[in-house]
Amino acid sequence: MQKRVFVAGHNGMVGSAIIKQLEKTPNIEVITRSRAELDLTHQHSVIEFFSDERIDEVYLAAAKVGGIHSNDTYPAEFIYQNLILEANVVHQAYRHGVDKLLFLGSSCIYPRLAEQPMRENALLTGPLEPTNEPYALAKIAGIKLCESYNRQYGTDYRSVMPTNLYGPGDNYHSENSHVIPALLRRFHEAKQTNAKNITIWGTGKPLREFLHVDDMARASIHVMNLPVAHYSAATDPRLSHLNVGTGTDCSIAELVHTIGKVTGYTGTISYDTSKPDGVPRKLMDSSKLISLGWQPQHTLTSGLLNAYQWYIEHADTART
Repeated sequence: MQKRVFVAGHNGMVGSAIIKQLEKTPNIEVITRSRAELDLTHQHSVIEFFSDERIDEVYLAAAKVGGIHSNDTYPAEFIYQNLILEANVVHQAYRHGVDKLLFLGSSCIYPRLAEQPMRENALLTGPLEPTNEPYALAKIAGIKLCESYNRQYGTDYRSVMPTNLYGPGDNYHSENSHVIPALLRRFHEAKQTNAKNITIWGTGKPLREFLHVDDMARASIHVMNLPVAHYSAATDPRLSHLNVGTGTDCSIAELVHTIGKVTGYTGTISYDTSKPDGVPRKLMDSSKLISLGWQPQHTLTSGLLNAYQWYIEHADTART
């Protein structure tokens, strides 16, 4: 009998990558709903969906996401929409006997000044980054939802916390995109217009970690399919989430240099050191997941080449 797997957020970057991986697996029927078909923030709609569909597993990749500008401008929307959709999906999955659920969070759950590399037990040990605190709190609540249902009801609901993701399906909007899509777009457009120089904010010294979304999708499926004993042995019952990252980072200057090579930009690059750098380093400790048999397949260069090719093919829609 086919396993019916609901991927919530299938149109997003991570959700679409998970579907691409699931479709390679036999005996799986992937169930999706667009937001127009199913608004996960509407409790009654979620109840009807789980009542009408026999769902065996859920990948909860749906979320309201955005960059620093969006998080800082619309904090109420970020905390409300993420809290309510998580609560609706997790509770109705439990009520309708869903065997397994995987919740996808974010590395922003950790304190702003957490010891590097950030381990899972750093959760709730210090203040969060103020600019995205509402979003981070919603993601922490998602972890605690899964933990609480496991403790009280014996469910098998798991959580993974990815580092900075990029790849096909990313957002290349001029104001709301993250660092890699923003830089890929800038370098591509500079090459098209023969711009002689690109100016980067900050010193280029901060260190960041990046993971290709296809590696994240493989990690999600790997964690979902781990035997209960293996997953439980790797996690603390009250901190039952796993980090997902490459375990290596690079400076922003190194990233910029690589993107210049990938896009074929031949002009000069300068740094506006009057602009802020942000936190000096942000690296995840993913040793627990790696010890469970998962490894990333993309290098930064191969991943950027893949992401840039996708952008070239989808530039008109990606920019909006």
